Amino acid sequence: MLALPCFQISLQPLYKQMQTIKAVIFDIDGTLANTIPLCIEAFRQAVEPLVHRHLSDDEIVATFGPDEEGSIKALAPDDYKQGTIDFLQCYKALHNDICSDPFDGITDLLSTLKSKGVRLAIATGKGKESSDVSLQRFELTGFFDMIENGSPEGSRKAEAIGNILHSFGDIKKEEVIYVGDSPDDIRDSRKAGIPVVAAAWAETAKKDELNELHPDELFTTVQDFATWLYTKI
Repeated sequence: MLALPCFQISLQPLYKQMQTIKAVIFDIDGTLANTIPLCIEAFRQAVEPLVHRHLSDDEIVATFGPDEEGSIKALAPDDYKQGTIDFLQCYKALHNDICSDPFDGITDLLSTLKSKGVRLAIATGKGKESSDVSLQRFELTGFFDMIENGSPEGSRKAEAIGNILHSFGDIKKEEVIYVGDSPDDIRDSRKAGIPVVAAAWAETAKKDELNELHPDELFTTVQDFATWLYTKI
């Protein structure tokens, strides 16, 4: 993976620079759907037989940042290839029981944005295989012009956002927002130089930590986010 150029990250909101929003880049886990509990359980079922011990939620979540292969390599470095195969099998098998649908209102939101000509993309830390499984299960794949996935080497979300911005051509940075549920999403959006909306509607979202980083906006329901966004497009 190419090294990112050095950026001086500002965590101050870019709200005053925000113009009409012409493009929205989404995270997946905890943003489009409540898939984080699904990820945790799939990691647990795949990796515990390899390491012969129980893995806590916190221990699993602490490895998030790279894609699934990278996370499993941190937990089971000698067996990460088999662990990655097993993870994907578990992820598919558990999907309907743990997370059968996107968050309420997400499909309608994406449909409205698409109908109004807003460009849509995804920048996620998930690997391509698990992203494809979820987006196909939720019937969301067709909404997005571009999907950038994670890397086993570590987080590449700022780079992914940059690639998407480049693909959007003449859309200005202040006309794009990133929507994600984690503190790192705020940092990576600042690194990429675009406004960021904190998605705090998942049960796993840590609202206080998000607020401390001063996102441009923070919403606790998809409906409130949609109401705000419709005034900006």
